[in-house]
Amino acid sequence: MSTTFQLDTATSRANPTPAPMKRLTVPRIRGRKVDGVTADPLVMLTAYTARQAQLLDAHCDLLLVGDSLGQVIYGLPSTVPVTMDMMANHAAAVVRGSYHAVVVVDMPFGAYEASPQLAFESAATLLKASGAAAVKLEGGEAMAETVAFLTQRGIPVMGHVGLTPQAVNMLGGYMARGRSDAEADKIVSDARTLDEAGAFAVVVEGVVEPIAIAVTEAIACPTIGIGASARCDGQVLVTEDMLGMFERVPRFVKKYENIAETIENTVKQYAAEVQDRSFPTAEQTYQPKG
Repeated sequence: MSTTFQLDTATSRANPTPAPMKRLTVPRIRGRKVDGVTADPLVMLTAYTARQAQLLDAHCDLLLVGDSLGQVIYGLPSTVPVTMDMMANHAAAVVRGSYHAVVVVDMPFGAYEASPQLAFESAATLLKASGAAAVKLEGGEAMAETVAFLTQRGIPVMGHVGLTPQAVNMLGGYMARGRSDAEADKIVSDARTLDEAGAFAVVVEGVVEPIAIAVTEAIACPTIGIGASARCDGQVLVTEDMLGMFERVPRFVKKYENIAETIENTVKQYAAEVQDRSFPTAEQTYQPKG
């Protein structure tokens, strides 16, 4: 989406007035890499709610409504059970809460693998329901025909190679990829194929660093690293991971804060004040007039 829009602030705490700003576009994201160089690295974080989007938006080039919401929001064991309705609803909330970043929504497992036609139907449904600008799908060479099919029909696609969480049952876990020569060559080849098929960017996840660098040098579109390399054209993390909402996170996550501790301590203080009747005070209650 490339429109400038103002949120209605009259009825909800969820809609503070943003500074007017024209939303970034997919071509501008793709255009950040010139002759193999991205002078201004791309910043991407996950977002699942309107309020979260509002807090992240001004600082990010892209907001990813990741199927990681299955684990982060719904407590599911993996991303595999995530549904189209989950993705559409959360993506719509993120679009409503943002006005600057390009919003990309993950295609959930089972929504695109069977055929390019199925992928188009799913992508069209997600974009119509949410107003997001692009979809992301996992897989390399096997998905190239689908990527081409979608992009030729006006649906921007972000690719995803390396560690692909939707394929965790095939991969046997979440370990780093690209340690063997054959697997390394396959990852680079997959990225090239997606680039040639029309992907505007490619996420490179959980690969040994030399492979991430090789992929970044091999393709014309930007790479977005996660557990990859600082030499990728941009970076993405799950926001709750980097904020310290969870004790256990992948080793590639840097915890910039410990929000979980802050929340727990705040709730502990609230509970104590309720129990000793020091809350609410006169400031938080309505007194008779006169």
